[in-house]
Amino acid sequence: MSRASSIGVLLVNLGTPDAPDAPAVRRYLAEFLSDRRVVEIPQILWQPILRGVILPLRPKKSAHAYRQVWTDEGSPLAAITRAQSHALQAAIGDRVRVAYAMRYGQPAIGPAIDALMAAGCDRILVAPLYPQYCAATTATAVDAASAHLATLRAQPALRFLPPYHDNAVYIDALKASVEAGLAALDFAPDVLLASFHGMPERTRALGDPYHDQCQATARRLSGALGRPVEVAFQSRFGRARWLEPATDARLAELGRENRSVAIFAPGFSADCLETLEELAIRGKEQFEAAGGTRFAYIPCLNAEPPGMAMIETLIRRELAGWV
Repeated sequence: MSRASSIGVLLVNLGTPDAPDAPAVRRYLAEFLSDRRVVEIPQILWQPILRGVILPLRPKKSAHAYRQVWTDEGSPLAAITRAQSHALQAAIGDRVRVAYAMRYGQPAIGPAIDALMAAGCDRILVAPLYPQYCAATTATAVDAASAHLATLRAQPALRFLPPYHDNAVYIDALKASVEAGLAALDFAPDVLLASFHGMPERTRALGDPYHDQCQATARRLSGALGRPVEVAFQSRFGRARWLEPATDARLAELGRENRSVAIFAPGFSADCLETLEELAIRGKEQFEAAGGTRFAYIPCLNAEPPGMAMIETLIRRELAGWV
């Protein structure tokens, strides 16, 4: 690609450890859980808990979970996000340079912006791949990019991809993915369960639109599919009240009722620990332990054609006037 390229696109996802072992997971969790947008407890109270309790104990357990989903290409999230960037580059052409970064872990947002600038990009679209806005995801990616610009004397012009929770191209991509997943099953599920990442209920009370945007996604998808889509929230942590209903509790309930279920995670743009281990492995175990017998996990949009067509359409719209 020519050094003359003046436009860059930076796809951003949440992040992942560098390896499925306790030291790498500890480094990742220390960065992730120290973000004030992720854990909104005063740091003078939170850091002793993080450093004294969580970081000594949790990395070993999390490393075991990561090992169950790790691939020859490394972390599924990193491998898929990299594949998405390559596919977008091929689709969008040489006038735009596409890169990817992780909010936590590597490659980091700041160095990725520097690399785009070194390649001649003085206009950069930062694209957080979160359909639903949440301060702990979308906003913290914007924070990191903006904080890096504050260190630069010569700054690029920045744009940010807005949330797309009810965008027609996103709903269409979800519809195509879910229908393909259902068509591949040997049973017709009684319940179609959309599992979104959980957040403390307090964040909703403080004005975070995440919960409402998740519900809006499910309503629009339900209308597109012509069947009900239930919503649940996964990954509860700590003692605070979190958004409900909880995914694990709902799966156990469906298992006790012996109702079949197909679960998918529309808030994740790429499969990762929270989908492949928490839902496809552990969620199935919870469902079956409660007596359920027919369970299916439908993968995320990933770098498959429906998802990539969606990303390309959204990116091209945001580049209007630049390209």
